[in-house]
Amino acid sequence: MTLFLQLLSGICWSIVYIELIRKGIKDRTYGMPVFALGLNFAWETIYAFSGLTTSITDPQSWVNLIWALLDVGIIVTFFRYGKRDFPNLFQNYFYLGSIAIFIVCFIFQFAFLFEFGNHWGSIYSAFAQNAAMSILFVSMLLSRNSSRGQSQLMAYSKWIGTLAPSILGGLIEQVNIYVILTGVICFVFDLVYIILLSKIDKQGLAINFGQYPKF
Repeated sequence: MTLFLQLLSGICWSIVYIELIRKGIKDRTYGMPVFALGLNFAWETIYAFSGLTTSITDPQSWVNLIWALLDVGIIVTFFRYGKRDFPNLFQNYFYLGSIAIFIVCFIFQFAFLFEFGNHWGSIYSAFAQNAAMSILFVSMLLSRNSSRGQSQLMAYSKWIGTLAPSILGGLIEQVNIYVILTGVICFVFDLVYIILLSKIDKQGLAINFGQYPKF
């Protein structure tokens, strides 16, 4: 069961990244909210390097490295197409501001690593950023009022790809309340995201809940 859930999560998240790159190029936009992208890239880079310097044969570290490389593709779509999606004031400082966001995200991830160590730091920060990511995807979808850069395949893969490690880390390996609660947040918001995305795809418009930040 452990190996199955690990493989399921790895495959699903790889699909998420590939779909975000494909849809980003096709729709000429970026598909992942920038703070989520920054946290994701920082986590995968840090723990790929940390893991491979400890054990070159660690499979999860190699997966992290592959994910980090796929993130580079999403980052390219963000810097190529993202500027027009932000307010005029931010557009003047788009590149500088975006780099600052990525630096902040790395600092955030290093804070977890230095405080909790490699094992627990990777777990705690991963579920914290996944909870934030699930909320940010819903926010971005409502803000854009369209499914640009998104796809049903990506949405379902993200849902399953996060649910699998939530079950593994929160219930199977040990009972971990932090993982369970953050996993529930991810589960709920990912489900909301799937429902809203399906509605937008069918009707060609989103429910007007007002303006939401794209971050």
